[in-house]
Amino acid sequence: MDKTKAEKTPLPQDLILEDRSRLTVTGVQRVVHCNAENAALETGRGTLNLSGAQISIAKLDLEAGEVKLTGRFDGLEFSRSAGPGGFWQRLLR
Repeated sequence: MDKTKAEKTPLPQDLILEDRSRLTVTGVQRVVHCNAENAALETGRGTLNLSGAQISIAKLDLEAGEVKLTGRFDGLEFSRSAGPGGFWQRLLR
């Protein structure tokens, strides 16, 4: 498979939250940031923003697109990805 085509196809995405203390996310392309209070994970379907306390990455496998985090998760929110095109193209859609 062509590498550029593989990068454009979003990976399947799942969120598995156990007891609000263990979170597994698949379909992750990169970790934008992670600290004790919040984290942001870039996926093919947008950015997943996490908030809580004592957040840390327990396992990171970007080749498989999987991240396992621990801590106390109070909020999970998706931001829509910008998509192709510049500002004016998105504005005129």
